[in-house]
Amino acid sequence: MVTCDLRVEQARTLAAPRLAYGALSRALFAALDLVYGRRSTLAKFRVLELVARVPYQAWESVGYVAITHTSGRPGFARRIVDFVEEARAHQDNEQWHLLILEELVPNRFGWWRRVLIPQLLALVYYHVSWLLYVLRPAWSYRLNAEFEDHAEHTYMEYVAAHPELERRAFMSAFEREYGRFASMADLLRCIALDEREHKDQSLARLAAPRFGLAA
Repeated sequence: MVTCDLRVEQARTLAAPRLAYGALSRALFAALDLVYGRRSTLAKFRVLELVARVPYQAWESVGYVAITHTSGRPGFARRIVDFVEEARAHQDNEQWHLLILEELVPNRFGWWRRVLIPQLLALVYYHVSWLLYVLRPAWSYRLNAEFEDHAEHTYMEYVAAHPELERRAFMSAFEREYGRFASMADLLRCIALDEREHKDQSLARLAAPRFGLAA
């Protein structure tokens, strides 16, 4: 249940500068703009949410592999399990975003823009996130933080640019799991706050060892 003032949080986001995005993030955002246009739309947000899940899937996968190499170190294995569960929780949160947007977005794209391109982007992003984590976890965390920062700001800017969303009711088959909101504007603000939380947690892990835990 959301207890914060969503309008205040929106103002905080809009007043805050964006992170300095690296080359990989800029390339991903440029690809999205090229295929779906620079203008923000709910259909474009759906693609963002499909892609947003994959770093957490990649980290979960790395964690499962690591668990098989922790023989004789049950304490460390326990901490990796906690890491995997956290990655799963973030992934599930992004999944609710995607399912809700699937309800809201009419199928106006052709098959290649609705299915093929998002899946290709997700596949590439997954392997990049996985490889960066294996090489140096901070690189993967930073990339995710930049993606989530972009999503947070884009959602809040979209709400600010569309005051009619304040009068549009929100109804969903997933209200019980994700929450009930007075308007579409509040729904999108809440999604933006989720992205902020994901960003902040990734930034907090930048200086941490692999799995964010000491061996």
